[in-house]
Amino acid sequence: MKRNGYLALCFIMCFTFFSPMVVAAAEKSGPKNGEMNFAPHARSAVMIEADTGTVLYDKNANEKMPPASITKVMTMLLIMEAIERGELKLTDKVRTSERAASMGGSQIFLQPGEEMTVEDMIKGIAIASGNDASVAMAEHLGGTEEGFVTRMNERAKQLGMKNTHFVNSNGLPAENHYSSAQDIAIMSRELLKHEGITKFTGTYQDYLRKDSASPFWLVNTNRLVRFYEGVDGLKTGYTGEAKYCLTATAKRNNMRVIAVVMGEPDVKTRNSEVSTMFNYAFTHFQVMPMYKKGEAVQSITVDKGQQPQINAVTPHSVSMLMKKGESADHYTREVVLNQRVNAPVSKEQVIGHIFIRTKDGKEVNRIDLYPEQAVAKAGMWEILKRTTKNVFIGY
Repeated sequence: MKRNGYLALCFIMCFTFFSPMVVAAAEKSGPKNGEMNFAPHARSAVMIEADTGTVLYDKNANEKMPPASITKVMTMLLIMEAIERGELKLTDKVRTSERAASMGGSQIFLQPGEEMTVEDMIKGIAIASGNDASVAMAEHLGGTEEGFVTRMNERAKQLGMKNTHFVNSNGLPAENHYSSAQDIAIMSRELLKHEGITKFTGTYQDYLRKDSASPFWLVNTNRLVRFYEGVDGLKTGYTGEAKYCLTATAKRNNMRVIAVVMGEPDVKTRNSEVSTMFNYAFTHFQVMPMYKKGEAVQSITVDKGQQPQINAVTPHSVSMLMKKGESADHYTREVVLNQRVNAPVSKEQVIGHIFIRTKDGKEVNRIDLYPEQAVAKAGMWEILKRTTKNVFIGY
């Protein structure tokens, strides 16, 4: 009995000493928002609503980890931005270097000297996760892959991706190549602003070299595209170090959600936990559409511009996120434009904001507004004519 009492006392003392440490460790590694753990097997995870960027679930979201082929989200983003700027066309031919053709891992088996259209290269990246296609496109846009990677890191910095550093364009294992679930959600959200990308990421199967003697069958590495309603992207990843990773997106009833998991033990668990995250989002939240992409919100005067007024427009669709059953009356909307805009004005210049706040004044979303078109500075003669006209109107 004395022995049992002594053991019980030791157990109580050990429990008292170690219990706070265990609780602290659990709190550190668990979801930060206090909700149930939707991704218990992931090392890190995050889920956001795409329009507002609101975080719906978070587990170690800022932990630096190898992103594997999810790296290609940034590669695709730079490709889509080049297309939007007119620097690249889907019909342009891209020549494969020996270096690009030598990439191992997932590939579309490009041959040195082989030419393929930008559209087919994107298919190879988005659907089959082609490492060779990623390097071929990187060299085409950056001159060298190293030059392209410099652009990747610059873009990551512009987007506020604080826990990311790229060393290559495809995610093959490399020292000092890392990202985080939160940063992956940020660049995934940015990529989805290019609505044409889901044409590729949402395709389950396709062919390359269709008219050749050896067509190549593509099957999407993201099986949720086929098996979960509304999923149309975005990118899988796997290496021995990174384990199984996925940034997935689904859209239902005008609401788009992005879910990221990293360090999952296998494909089945990865897909199951992402599905659970999506189920939670679509069951408990809804969005109220407010503005379409490129919709004119208000006009603003341009001082000394060739065009005296321009429209302030939204860069993407704008919605208000609410819990299901919640009324929109709980929120206010305010448009604030810059008091004065001086020419020249570029299309990338922020000229105002839309603020969405709760009734008690808490800001829940802020949307930047941009000029509908660029405005050059007016010449002296044009300014003089305009001034003279205003003087006579005053009389």
